[in-house]
Amino acid sequence: MELSKDSLLSSGTFLRESDAILASKTSAALGQTSKSATPGEPEEYDPEWLDLKFENLDLTCEDLILDDLEDNIQENLEDGLISEALDSGVDLGNYSKDVEKSLVECEGGAIKDYISQAGNICKLHKEIKTCDDILMRMENMLDGFQRDLGSISSEIQNLQSQSISMNVKLKNRQSVRGELSQFVDEMAVPEQMIQHIMDTPVSERNFLEQLHELSVKINFVKEQNFKEAFSAKDVIIILENLKLKAIAKIREYLLDKINSFKKPLSNYQIPQTAMLKVNFFYQFLVTHERHIAKEIRDHYVDTVSKVYFSYFKTYMRRVMRLQFEDSADKYDLMGSDENARRGFFSTKPAVNKNKSAVFTLGNRGDILTDFLEAPALVPHAAQKVDERYTYEQLFRTIMFALMDNCCREYLFLVDFFLVSGSAAQDMFSSVMGKTLEVVKKDTTQYVNESFDAVGNFLCLHIIYRYQVIMHKRQVPALDRYWDGLSKDIWKRFHYLVDLNIHSILECDVQKISNIDLRPHYITRRAAEFCGAIISINASFCDERVSQLLAQLWGAVEGFLNRLAKEFPNKKDQLILVINNCDLTLAIITERSREEGKEAEAINRTLNEKIQEFIEEVLLPHFGPLMTFVKEAEVLLQKGEIEQLRREENKVIQLVKSFANEWRKKMELINAECMKSFTNFKNGTHILQGALTQLIQYYHKFQKILSQAPFKNHPIRSELVNIHHLMVEVKKFKQTF
Repeated sequence: MELSKDSLLSSGTFLRESDAILASKTSAALGQTSKSATPGEPEEYDPEWLDLKFENLDLTCEDLILDDLEDNIQENLEDGLISEALDSGVDLGNYSKDVEKSLVECEGGAIKDYISQAGNICKLHKEIKTCDDILMRMENMLDGFQRDLGSISSEIQNLQSQSISMNVKLKNRQSVRGELSQFVDEMAVPEQMIQHIMDTPVSERNFLEQLHELSVKINFVKEQNFKEAFSAKDVIIILENLKLKAIAKIREYLLDKINSFKKPLSNYQIPQTAMLKVNFFYQFLVTHERHIAKEIRDHYVDTVSKVYFSYFKTYMRRVMRLQFEDSADKYDLMGSDENARRGFFSTKPAVNKNKSAVFTLGNRGDILTDFLEAPALVPHAAQKVDERYTYEQLFRTIMFALMDNCCREYLFLVDFFLVSGSAAQDMFSSVMGKTLEVVKKDTTQYVNESFDAVGNFLCLHIIYRYQVIMHKRQVPALDRYWDGLSKDIWKRFHYLVDLNIHSILECDVQKISNIDLRPHYITRRAAEFCGAIISINASFCDERVSQLLAQLWGAVEGFLNRLAKEFPNKKDQLILVINNCDLTLAIITERSREEGKEAEAINRTLNEKIQEFIEEVLLPHFGPLMTFVKEAEVLLQKGEIEQLRREENKVIQLVKSFANEWRKKMELINAECMKSFTNFKNGTHILQGALTQLIQYYHKFQKILSQAPFKNHPIRSELVNIHHLMVEVKKFKQTF
């Protein structure tokens, strides 16, 4: 019988289901066996109870119908083994039998395996059941745990909500307690405060501390009273009484301190220091009783203003007694004749004892460096030893005392009276205004009567430096005072310089006696004055000073030219100007740190005069040679060779004359230069310049002879070698 593909697939499905049924029956049988076994004894396998009968099982029945057979047909057709059998054309009947036989064999083998492992399977079944029981108990325990955890979680949430509620209540209570506690503390008036305000002296620290507390409580109660707090009405009367008592004690204390300034020979810095330690007193008065604060302020201004006025007026009068009796006057000018001032009955000149300091600086400049911030002079101590001082020294001590006191006073006003800016400046002016006026008046009066230009310029620079010091101390109180005083001093200084310039311009050289070639005393005065002014002005350069000194040098230069005309010889005129310019330049260079405009102008004039002198000193000795060189250069430039040829005899004479006399004439020039100039260094410099100029002339002379028409002239062999001249010139070079 030939099987179809569908029958074969149905048979395979049926076989798989039969295996499942067999396995279930086997398990049931094994279960019955397990139940019949005695507890505690090993189970024995009894094969007789298992009676499997397969005689009536027909796996090839065509009438076998299964519900899901059709659903698996397509799936079975896709099996690889079945598809291969169908494609290869194998007899399906035989193939089915072979498969059936294999299945029967496999089924029998499986049954034998089940039977052989029946004991182990029973044991496994028992262990599985035991595990199920254990797991069941564990499940019950876990269910109990889950129920307990659920109840614990709800309790935790309940506790958390209670904690949050309690925390909010605590914060609210703490906030209320803090504000209420602060309110009570600030509202309450302790017994300790009442005792200290009423009985403790003002100068003790406990009074100051309780005064701070009282001020805070008064402000707080005023604020609460404005808010209509009932508790404020209970303490406002007590605080008001304490305030009145404190104000009365403070007023009495401050008035006593201010009145102590009036005591003779009192050091008012001591009460000021004591007042600064309790500067809260004035702040308390300003806050709670303004009219008392104004009374204290007005009384301080009035008292201290009078004290400063009296002090500085007396101090200036005593200090000015220490000035030198002999000071510069209207006759102490650069252009004034030293012999012009004579006594009425005496032929001797009335010479100023301290006249050397009128135009020179000397050690007077130390007042701007070493003694700028030296302690102020003590008049009675200086009078005991009969010491005398220049005006700039007295001016410095007055201005230093003024600066020191003004700085201290300004800072005291700012710290104690709580003022700043324009208010501080106004109050300072109220205190020091009269004092500054009297100091400026007396200072300006002396300055306008002074003829000491160097002293005035020193005073001007003292002001500049003190102004810088006050700016470093951050005290701008005296800026207007310094500016006004410096303008007055500068005006007088400018006037004095102009006065000296006019004295030089109006100087009649014909009335000057004993005129010689040495530096004139007017030049020396001007040089010393310029050096002094340049040295002082080095730190605070002022272009106006340079302009004044330029005008002064112009006047001096004009005076020298007028003075030189008194000598008929031009050489003497040049020597006079050179000596005076050299002295002026040496003094200015020594005083100044670097060469300025003044030195440049003088040096330019000096070099011009030296060049003129060199020509004049060479002319008597080598005049024909110099004249020939100048004329020959012009002829060669024009190309007039024939006219130059006519000078052949002159050339021969010049060559021979120079060869025979050049050493002797150099000696004469050297002697003349050394004798003419007071500064040997300058004389040597001029001598070297003259000899160098001579070498240049002779070099030009040789160059002219090396050209036509003298190129082949035999006289060229007698020319002196230029190197011999240079060697000889070096012999006159001396080192100073």
